[in-house]
Amino acid sequence: MKIRLGVPKGSLQEASLQLLGRAGLNVFTNGRSYLASTNDSEVECMLIRAQEMARYVEHGALDVGITGLDWVLESGLTVVTVADLIYAKQSRGKVRWVLAVPEDSPYRIASDLDGCTVATELVQVTRKYFAEKNISVNVEFSWGATEVKPPMLADAIVEVTETGSSLRANRLRIIDTVLESNTQIVANQRAWADPCKRQKIENLALMLCGALHAHGRVGLMLNVRRDDLEAVLSVLPALKNPTIATLSNQDWVAVNTIIEESEAWKVIPQLKAAKAQGIVEYPLNKVVM
Repeated sequence: MKIRLGVPKGSLQEASLQLLGRAGLNVFTNGRSYLASTNDSEVECMLIRAQEMARYVEHGALDVGITGLDWVLESGLTVVTVADLIYAKQSRGKVRWVLAVPEDSPYRIASDLDGCTVATELVQVTRKYFAEKNISVNVEFSWGATEVKPPMLADAIVEVTETGSSLRANRLRIIDTVLESNTQIVANQRAWADPCKRQKIENLALMLCGALHAHGRVGLMLNVRRDDLEAVLSVLPALKNPTIATLSNQDWVAVNTIIEESEAWKVIPQLKAAKAQGIVEYPLNKVVM
């Protein structure tokens, strides 16, 4: 039994391949081919644009794929949402599709654009957004470089952004959020109904989510006298409650926990001041919740 996995080609490709690698599924790509092999004989890969992923998953050419909620909604097709993966091209956050106009534009809110032209790659979602507000606009498909189209080629745009830096660089001002989106694992309905394929897909999702939860976090191990345990625990910003184990010397305990890597710089000296000993910081590959 094999499953075929779609990996998004383009802006999400590198982040997705890195996440798959951290999950334990190494994908070996060839720059001249859309097919890729993996270190799991039961998983084949294809590199497909995120915009097309839902179509190939829904049709059954792919059993499972990684794409954005935005492109699933844009496609209007029915696929199974297996899991949310909150990461993007540059960050671990969600992205926004925003309605933006030139900085010096008189348009301040969406209704000001009645009768205007809006350029976007996310055509169907944008049309639905304006229809729900009873605003009549002409939504045109944009083949790229959408930020440069106002004011000569369009009055406004709907474009995806993580940080807003590209919009600011093109002297555009955001007036509303059309859609908040994140990466998802989506599956074909027939594959999901197959017990063997479903188990494989669920295992893939489990490992990807585990790798994502581990990103930016580290583990901490330390020893402390029971008399000083409360002071140590007051320092730890635990993911959940830290694990505490008795050592061979009953006067001492071992503490194991997970913290954000950025917090270690401050936390470790505070632990030392609270009389912790044998403090070890170690990297994490996966955190399965």
